[in-house]
Amino acid sequence: MASISCLKLIGLLATFITLSIAGTLKHDQTSEEARDFPLTSDGQTYPWNKMRLPGSVVPVHYDLLIHPNLTTLKFSASVRIEVFVKSDTNSIILHSKNLEIIKAYIVPVKEDGTIGSESDLHLLEYPPFEQIALQAGEPLSSGATHLINIDYIANLSESFHGFYKSTYKTQDGQLSVLASTQFEPTAARMAFPCFDEPAFKAKFSIKIRRESRHIAVSNMPVISSVKLANGLIEDQFDVSVKMSTYLVAFIVADFKWVSKETKHGIKISVYSVPEKINQTSFALDAAVRLLDFYEDYFNIPYPLPKQDLAAIPDFQSGAMENWGLTTYRESALLYNPEISSASDKLGITMIIAHELAHQWFGNLVTMEWWNDLWLNEGFAKFMEIISVNITHPELQVREFFLDKCFSAMEVDAFNSSHPVSTPVENPAQIQEMFDDVSYEKGACILNMLMDYLTEDVFKAGIINYLRHHSYGNAKNEDLWDSLTNICPSDDTHGSRLSEQFCLRKSDLPPGSQWFMEDILDVKAMMNTWTLQKGFPLVTVTVKGRQVLLQQEHYQKGSNFQDPNSESASYLWQIPLTYITSHSQTIQRHLMRTKKDAITLPEEVNWIKFNVDMNGYYIVHYENDGWDALIKLLSQNHTVVSSNDRANLINNVFQLVSIGKLPLDKALDLTLYLKNEVSTMPVFQGMNELIPIYKLMEKREMVEVENKMKAYIVNLLKNLIDQQSWSDDGSVPERLLRSSLLVFACVRKYQPCVEKADEYFRKWMESNGALSLPSDVTMAIFAVGAQSTEGWDFLFEKYRNSLFNSEKSKIRVALTISKNTEKLQWLMDQALQGDIVKTQDLPSIVISVSKNPTGYHLAWEFLMKNWDKLIEKFELGSPSIAYTVTGITSQYSTRLKLQEVQRFFESLKDNGSQLRCVQQAVETIEENIRWMDKNFDKISTWLENLESVK
Repeated sequence: MASISCLKLIGLLATFITLSIAGTLKHDQTSEEARDFPLTSDGQTYPWNKMRLPGSVVPVHYDLLIHPNLTTLKFSASVRIEVFVKSDTNSIILHSKNLEIIKAYIVPVKEDGTIGSESDLHLLEYPPFEQIALQAGEPLSSGATHLINIDYIANLSESFHGFYKSTYKTQDGQLSVLASTQFEPTAARMAFPCFDEPAFKAKFSIKIRRESRHIAVSNMPVISSVKLANGLIEDQFDVSVKMSTYLVAFIVADFKWVSKETKHGIKISVYSVPEKINQTSFALDAAVRLLDFYEDYFNIPYPLPKQDLAAIPDFQSGAMENWGLTTYRESALLYNPEISSASDKLGITMIIAHELAHQWFGNLVTMEWWNDLWLNEGFAKFMEIISVNITHPELQVREFFLDKCFSAMEVDAFNSSHPVSTPVENPAQIQEMFDDVSYEKGACILNMLMDYLTEDVFKAGIINYLRHHSYGNAKNEDLWDSLTNICPSDDTHGSRLSEQFCLRKSDLPPGSQWFMEDILDVKAMMNTWTLQKGFPLVTVTVKGRQVLLQQEHYQKGSNFQDPNSESASYLWQIPLTYITSHSQTIQRHLMRTKKDAITLPEEVNWIKFNVDMNGYYIVHYENDGWDALIKLLSQNHTVVSSNDRANLINNVFQLVSIGKLPLDKALDLTLYLKNEVSTMPVFQGMNELIPIYKLMEKREMVEVENKMKAYIVNLLKNLIDQQSWSDDGSVPERLLRSSLLVFACVRKYQPCVEKADEYFRKWMESNGALSLPSDVTMAIFAVGAQSTEGWDFLFEKYRNSLFNSEKSKIRVALTISKNTEKLQWLMDQALQGDIVKTQDLPSIVISVSKNPTGYHLAWEFLMKNWDKLIEKFELGSPSIAYTVTGITSQYSTRLKLQEVQRFFESLKDNGSQLRCVQQAVETIEENIRWMDKNFDKISTWLENLESVK
């Protein structure tokens, strides 16, 4: 699943997590231990006391018949589950949430395949676990097969999960209703009673009843459609492959579609609402190329006859990888070359690549439990880069990869972070795993591992992993075993790999050899990156030809460098890379101890570690190490790569945060940016400098705030002035142009404001018919939204636009207004969901929170509407986490800290326990420390800079 941003919480009751699915039910539930079991609402003993299901009964096949009524917004359904009994039991425990069960009965299947007589099942419900127990009149014996039949009814969900209602307005203003699914991670149970855990894989046969004006789509193709007596049509879909419940999907809507076939004969179709079908061509072509790439790359055929991509009008995350029917936000799939920007094109391609990668990583091979979600999401995020780099080279995606690592480190630097693989138990905790640690950090450590093993070895290992675990489940260690066992361990001094994948040491490029005795101990190395949180800080001290190395846990917060803290004992196996002033050849060293040393062939003027930031660690250069690098950047910055420059900018500010460097050293480094033209170093410079004045905006430090803003504008002035108001150039150049001009216009840099205002007035005069350069549209709208007339005109265009790219730019521009009434009204409309989609509420509220005029409105809105937000988006969801951390990330006063703490403490089990709340508190505490320590230094440095001028 392509997520929108952060979320979190460490699991409780960890002892339950260590239980395996198979064999957990070691006794009959009617034993003397019944006193330990909970009571149902009517006082009966519920025969199971764990959130995780027992392994006594497992599903083999589901037959699901479902009939949604899009007028009454209800659905009726029946499911027949073929189950196999693995150990004697009286009860069948499965998941069910918000379903009204009308009847449940069981039918034995005899050894010859014939069916026995049915008998009723006694139903017990236990909503706290989202479970039901079906109790048979007689014990179910080990080795037996039974058919469980359940008839039920339910309402279509009003949230974004389960089997839920979605709507859109037609061009003539009519409201059209459709129904779609979002089951990951724990919402299949809202559509049908099931064994809703990823390890309980089964096959699915689905039938859907619909009106003739609608179509139905599901994971598999339709094999028959039958007209029923009541005028309805019943579509029967082919039997699925063996898969987890969270990958089941179905849609009933009035969609249109376009189709193509891949070179391997797979039918690709893109579905959308009728008015937007002409925006599907780009996604269709991209999906064809990407699915072909993955089949060739993995050398494992895509196992289904078709792959559908559907744009859903209401969708919480970015997209979802349902097997054979991937679903997307409209903005993540639909593209109009006349209006969509380079950023839109890049984003849509990457999201499609992500979901199609899941067809192998996640669908074919699924993590055994949600603690290893990163095996799905980290791989899919990583494969975005590998695939799009080949299928769409013009997008130059490699250039943007390190930004994922910066994002991951931002959350991974706090105590509230968690290991990549971490215990989780309940649905809220599972939801919290869909965060930057599982996605971005997962991708970054995979990239580091590929750099360590070489691409050929890594590719062979992951193919081995996929083949060995196809249609099954895997754990963290299964991946490392697949990568470790490619070559015999006693072959490490001869070849890197056996048979066609093996490379002899003599075949490796210069400088690429690691210490060979360590080369294949993948599990030992990677456990240090997945089983402990955070990342290392490597301190480098050069003494002549000797390079002394020391590692420690990088952590922001009051307990950094506390020798008694848990993290003080953390040790990583770090695949170090470095270049020097005397050699651009990448040298490598595996650091496995707290302290280490390297001997250089000769003394050097400077040394740069973590080449191109292929490693997930931060580097501090002691003594005059930083001075030498700052001098290098100021005199000849292109000696090191643009990724290395972005990496240095990031690292120097991270070291200021933990007191390893004074702020003036970091600010001195940024002076070189006046000569920088590459996208990622400029982006990273802006990412480090802009938050400094954003903290001041909320503390009424106007004089220094304005000086800081002026410094950044002057630093980038030459680059801003060089930007054309067009869509010319490479994708990185176009993204840079868009960001620079938005920044310049919002900062009221007059040449930018005048140009944008001229464009906006002409656009208004044409009633929006004038074609604007798509990459600069955001800057134009941002200036136009500052007047009441402009704001109202933009909102009217927002209401009527069919193009999500245009709507998203207008939406952001509307949040930049200084009119508090309009900001409040916009948030209220998004919560209501009629004119502004509720799916966009988190981004709107966060944008308002970044506005110096509106930040207090956003916080008050969150407090007032908390219950409505968690009802709509779910407790623990990425949307909630994104909203909480986004709104509070720029607070830096003790008064605001106390207010935030009081509010979340008052929520108790309704939010106080969330990891994102811990993140918010830690971030505010860090901001307070940072401002207390550095505000005077900023002021002094800026004054000194002015005096030099």
